[in-house]
Amino acid sequence: MTKDLICPAEEIFDRAAIDQAIAAAFEAADGNSSDFRKSSFKLLMEAQKAGRAAIAEGLAKAPFKARETTHAYTYLTDSIVIAVLKIAAEYIHPLSTPTEGEKLSVLAVGGYGRGDMAPFSDVDLLFLTPYKITPWAESVIETMLYLLWDLRMKVGHASRTIADCLRLGKEDFTIRTSLLEQRYLAGDEPLSNKLHDRLRDDLFKSTGREFIAAKLEERDLRHEKQGGQRYVVEPNVKEGKGGLRDLQSMFWIAKYVHGVDDAADLVPLGVFTREEYEMLVRAEDFLWATRCHLHLVTNRPTEQLTFDLQVEVASRMGYVDTGGRRGVEHFMQDYFRHATSVGDLTRIFLTSLEASHNKPGPSLATLFRRRKKLRDGYKEINNRLAILDEDAFLSDPLNFLRLFDEALRTGLLIHPDAMRLVVGNLDRIDDNLRNSKEANKIFLGLLLKRGNPERALRRMNELGVLGAFMPEFAPIVAMMQFNMYHSYTVDEHTIQCISQMAQIERQELTEPLPLASSIFEGDVNRKVLYVAMLLHDIGKGRPEDHSILGAQIARRVAPRLGLKKEECETVEWLVRYHLLMSDVAQKRDISDPRTVRDFAKVVKNRKRLDLLTILTVCDIRGVGPDTWNNWKAMLLRQLHAETARALEHGLEEINRETRGNEARKALRAALPDWSEAAFKRETKRHYPPYWTGLPLQAHAIFAELLKDIPNDEIRIDLKLDADRDATRACFAMADHPGIFARLAGALALVGANVVDARTYTSKDGYATAVFWVQDAEGHPYEESRLPRLRSMIGKTLKGEVLAGQALKDKDKFKKREKAFRVPTHITFDNEGSEIYTIIEVDTRDRPGLLYDLSRTLSNANVYISSAVIATYGEQVVDSFYVKDMFGLKFHSASKREGLEKKLREAIDKGVERAIA
Repeated sequence: MTKDLICPAEEIFDRAAIDQAIAAAFEAADGNSSDFRKSSFKLLMEAQKAGRAAIAEGLAKAPFKARETTHAYTYLTDSIVIAVLKIAAEYIHPLSTPTEGEKLSVLAVGGYGRGDMAPFSDVDLLFLTPYKITPWAESVIETMLYLLWDLRMKVGHASRTIADCLRLGKEDFTIRTSLLEQRYLAGDEPLSNKLHDRLRDDLFKSTGREFIAAKLEERDLRHEKQGGQRYVVEPNVKEGKGGLRDLQSMFWIAKYVHGVDDAADLVPLGVFTREEYEMLVRAEDFLWATRCHLHLVTNRPTEQLTFDLQVEVASRMGYVDTGGRRGVEHFMQDYFRHATSVGDLTRIFLTSLEASHNKPGPSLATLFRRRKKLRDGYKEINNRLAILDEDAFLSDPLNFLRLFDEALRTGLLIHPDAMRLVVGNLDRIDDNLRNSKEANKIFLGLLLKRGNPERALRRMNELGVLGAFMPEFAPIVAMMQFNMYHSYTVDEHTIQCISQMAQIERQELTEPLPLASSIFEGDVNRKVLYVAMLLHDIGKGRPEDHSILGAQIARRVAPRLGLKKEECETVEWLVRYHLLMSDVAQKRDISDPRTVRDFAKVVKNRKRLDLLTILTVCDIRGVGPDTWNNWKAMLLRQLHAETARALEHGLEEINRETRGNEARKALRAALPDWSEAAFKRETKRHYPPYWTGLPLQAHAIFAELLKDIPNDEIRIDLKLDADRDATRACFAMADHPGIFARLAGALALVGANVVDARTYTSKDGYATAVFWVQDAEGHPYEESRLPRLRSMIGKTLKGEVLAGQALKDKDKFKKREKAFRVPTHITFDNEGSEIYTIIEVDTRDRPGLLYDLSRTLSNANVYISSAVIATYGEQVVDSFYVKDMFGLKFHSASKREGLEKKLREAIDKGVERAIA
């Protein structure tokens, strides 16, 4: 294996020179086995180090030459193993007159046997003997293994006879797979050839179906373990869906069934076309190059492309920032496109197996199911929708869309031969088809008629039909958003959102999503909703605001799809403002009447409000499996209810006075045992914002906490707030400056993430503060953890623990999170609230951030009334509702600039601390 190496073989390992050096070392040792071992080990270690450096240098110069790199690592490993066998068998344990039983053959098996090795791949060896292992063979093997381990090679090994291999191979598919790729390295070659023949004749022959079934089951389990999804944002290059193991599994089956030694041999067999084989080579080369760089970056066998490693690998492979996107995003888009290719090739390959009756057929349940009659032009093969006449199919481009409609109508999977035909003729999808009324009617039908549009869209997307029919969609295909918030690529996120919408419409989510489900039961324009959802992120990946650009694209696409003028305008509006409701709910104080009034002015009518609510719910739920929670659900429900009230009864209906009166009436009902005098004292002590800013439960808790409270006592109430998926922490104490910051510091010390906070000062000088907090996993604190939470808060408020000092060690970025760039934006809004200035800080999240920001504001004599915290992965938006020391808004530009400077300094110092 000296051809196709990343650099000359002599630079990797000069076998002749090393052989001479080992012979010289043996002579110099003069019979001293220990000295010879040491000197030969030193020779091999230096040669291995030099060889690895030469390969790494070669890959750095040609970062995509994966095949040459894997062959180079295999050549280096082969050379070392052969040299080690020579040292052990010829120098340390020489055998002058070997018997027939004292033969030993060393074989490479598994991935090493195939000849594909990454820098830190395992070295799997088979020590083959004709009969039971002899003492001589045992000594040779032991010496070899110790030398290889000393060379820091991760060796997997087995010592077996041919009979052992056949017996164990029958029992264990993992062993059988590793034997499938056995390759002779050194020792007795006839013995190795005999094993090869016996495996083919006695084990592999006539057992193809059971091997295929085992490998496919193994693949499904592996995919499930890796998340069952090709577009996860931190993929496993080796084991993930569309990764190297899928390609290897395909080749194992090909070798087992067809006896091929190279994937190129599948072309003359008719399994792949020449174009498909070239696609396979491109995907394999890219994935292997990625894996090799991944190993070299970490200096160990790392297989998962975590965020920090994505940046490193992308840089090594030459990706640069262009077109408003980071180089790492371009790299990951290529990665996901190749992963999709692997999926396409796997389907094609399995079809050929079905055709040759090697792959197990459909189950009895499938065979006896009630079948729908197929439309003209289609047939059913192995429970899949196939094309009757390919020429007739291609004669009418509308068939490119009808195929997916028929698959949805019948519930059949599309036959891979039909997929292959579509992929090979995508150039027939032209402007005539895109502008065809009939074509757009069929496409809208896929969204609206069959009840599960995500199935058709995902398959259309994977085959390239969606991007070809709607060219505006093509740029977001396989586009990764380099952040911790989104779990999927942009196209997959869009399809996940549509899946959520379809589930709501099918009334499958009535319990977790009662509001969205009830809206869908009413009179909503489904066409507008589904088209808006399909287009909502179509503007991503460009320097411009994707909502504005997306609305411009929607203005072109919606009429083409056949929507009426009013529908087009609504779609355009929804795409333009698809983030508005989420932003208002999560970044603003909904209890402030101005927030709801301003939102209602943009929304204008109840129809838009309902459509935007469904769109927002689906958009958040489509981000990832853990993004939606009761907290977000409560915020959106509250904003929808308040806005609907304002739209139906007038904006003045939601003023502070009206809300305050309602809050006091509710509290009276919640405190039936209180005397009128005591209740009057409680209601008189609070200013108007207190009544509009807190829910009834908090009012009731504070009433009890403040009852007869001494000046020197701190009262705390910690309870689960199930409606908000958070722990509610209420504090009552004598007011003093900086109280918000100290509370934030105390909560940060116990690892609590603040998601919302309010603080009010009573007329008689007491502070009432309520924080809603979650643990590191985004859940409320368990009952057993509350005592520690209470204790730490008490110590911090009493000054026994200094939050600033204690947080220094906790306030660190995790290694995989260091690669993210989150620019800091600070805005001052004097219009969003009637009585407060809203300071919005959009920056990189970290544990002590809220404490740093609130302490900075307190030190500048800024009164914090409330803080609303919205977290999006590594990004956080902290919105503070504040007044100056005189109770006024910050109208002075110089004061705002001074505050912004101080806040930025606090953020920068915190980032330095977190990175250190």
